[in-house]
Amino acid sequence: MFLSRLRNRERIPELMDNPGIDPGEHRRALAGLARINRLSGSTGVLWPSITRLAKELKRTVRVLDVATGSGDVPAVLLRKATRTGVSLEVAGCDISPTAIATASANCPGGRFFVHDVIRDPLPTDFDVVTCSLFLHHLSSDDAVSLLAGMREAAGRLVLVNDLARSRFSFIGVWLACHLLTGSKVVRFDGPASVRSAFTPSEAVALATKAGLMGTTVRSKFPARFLLSWERS
Repeated sequence: MFLSRLRNRERIPELMDNPGIDPGEHRRALAGLARINRLSGSTGVLWPSITRLAKELKRTVRVLDVATGSGDVPAVLLRKATRTGVSLEVAGCDISPTAIATASANCPGGRFFVHDVIRDPLPTDFDVVTCSLFLHHLSSDDAVSLLAGMREAAGRLVLVNDLARSRFSFIGVWLACHLLTGSKVVRFDGPASVRSAFTPSEAVALATKAGLMGTTVRSKFPARFLLSWERS
């Protein structure tokens, strides 16, 4: 009966979104999420689109990761770029100073800065603007504002990697959060995230409302979707 409630979005406040969260708990949660992202191949969802653009532009591709958390996505992108000979510059922003300090330590090759992406416009000197596992934290109106801001900031590509709301996602995320980390924050926030998540079709509707016409969305194993928009 509980899983049937996933037919409709139920936005659940997450512990990590609390500005008063203990910094030590926050760091443990960021480490747990990075581990889950690594094992679920989160960065691999974004990489093919970035490499395709690099081949087309034949120059350094500049990437901004919104709500970067521990900076694990930019760090893995840089490692992939080094291995494959792709010229890449990465930056990340987050509203949390704790997250930015963690990201700067984890990814010394990137540039990280504190930024409120809902209230303040994003800088516009980037080819690709990405966000991973952030859209579901937002109200529908704020999600539209975020997507519109990403569209304005991206010279070429907007890539949104997020959870897809479904029964399969809920069960898989619950298991991953309990098997891969001891963080009580992640163990609460992970399942809550699925209940707060959008379905792929809902995400496309939000993108269209934000002015990202021609957006595509593809399901990605194990429990995600990739929303893509390219400037023509």
